[in-house]
Amino acid sequence: MKRTHSIVLASVAAVSLATVSVACGSYSSGGSGGSSGAGSGGSSTGSGGSSTGSSSTGSGGSAGTGGSSSTGSGGSDTGSGGSSSGSGGSSGCSSTAGVLPGDILSQCSNKIASAHSTVRVIVSGYTGPLYQVCKGTAVAGPSSCTGTPQDIGSTQDGYADAAAQDAFCTGSTCKITKIYDQSGQKNDLEPAPRGGAKGTPDNPANATALPVTINGHSAYGILIKPGIGYRTGCAGCNIKTGNGMAKGDDPQTMYMVTSKNSLVDGCCFDYGNAETSSNDDGNGTMETVYFGAGVVWGTGYGGKPGPWVMADLENGLYAGWENNQDQNISTNKPLQFDFVTAIALGDTRDKNGGKGRFAVYGADATGADATYGKLATMYDGIRPAKPGYVPMQKQGSLILGTGGDNSNAAGGCFYEGIVATGPVATKDTLDALQAVIVAAKYGQ
Repeated sequence: MKRTHSIVLASVAAVSLATVSVACGSYSSGGSGGSSGAGSGGSSTGSGGSSTGSSSTGSGGSAGTGGSSSTGSGGSDTGSGGSSSGSGGSSGCSSTAGVLPGDILSQCSNKIASAHSTVRVIVSGYTGPLYQVCKGTAVAGPSSCTGTPQDIGSTQDGYADAAAQDAFCTGSTCKITKIYDQSGQKNDLEPAPRGGAKGTPDNPANATALPVTINGHSAYGILIKPGIGYRTGCAGCNIKTGNGMAKGDDPQTMYMVTSKNSLVDGCCFDYGNAETSSNDDGNGTMETVYFGAGVVWGTGYGGKPGPWVMADLENGLYAGWENNQDQNISTNKPLQFDFVTAIALGDTRDKNGGKGRFAVYGADATGADATYGKLATMYDGIRPAKPGYVPMQKQGSLILGTGGDNSNAAGGCFYEGIVATGPVATKDTLDALQAVIVAAKYGQ
């Protein structure tokens, strides 16, 4: 019997659904310099609840919790060829979205290309396992489990069945040998094969190394340490081609929930789109969201230690591009929180007068911080003014915890993430995404 899920928000009664109002604005390609300020196009899009009835969670509609306020849509001062980040106009997106991150993005013209989490269901209607653990021996690389594998699913309310993992792994060490793709594209992550920077495959993560609570439910995230990393859609992977992933200069939106904790300043704690060859194929051949101190490349405001949300565009981690360089980006501030929302957008070459566009955003994923409880624009402007980044040359492999060439000297925490294609998400949509992440109530 097909099981459906109802993710519970703290602001509504148990097993009910909440809605988050979303306004999908439009992006102005600009090109003549951004203007500072909060913008003037925002509006409150919700005024009272609506009975939406989740289309896939199957637990009936709810009375709604009211709309969420748009934060405006003025441009940002990027230092060189800034951009207007939207004018608040509608692009035809529904005014309401479901309670899960995948709902927010998919209702605003994005197609979910991959969705991974070991702590909860993040795409409505997904009823498969969240991840696989291996008891006994697990070797490096794809098809890692040579011991006894066990899929870990979710409970009726959509959270990971940590009790099932604990029962299975009692008396033994378990490793996470597969992270299932909830998007339907079957981009399941396995320990990465060898690559140009590291000629041996990567190890799987310890299955109990990152305990976490989410809305009061116990679960386990993925603790990436040097030597650990995951990949799919590459020549050495079991899945040779990333299904539905952005290619070339196609636009994409990526997010992950991560942490200031357990970061290791090596290359590179990434989640997103990389080379199918597992080699460094040159500038612009990968595009991921990154969180950390920047390794030897660009930095955000104030210099190290950070950490900052950045974009790994191959041969550079970019906190932005300001005054024709990538260091000390004035708008990109450190995010020193136990749980962090990290977002990167990769837009097309026609933006900003032909200089292209990328953007990074960040927030306290618990919503508690007075400044960063709501999503902040860390950079929104032109792509690096170096060869290869305009247009981009994305290839469509998917990585977690490594660089595109299998550089795996980094460390960090991963709880959930999505890569989506189609027109990049607007700030209003991303604000709604942050709202449902906050509602998940991550805790330690």
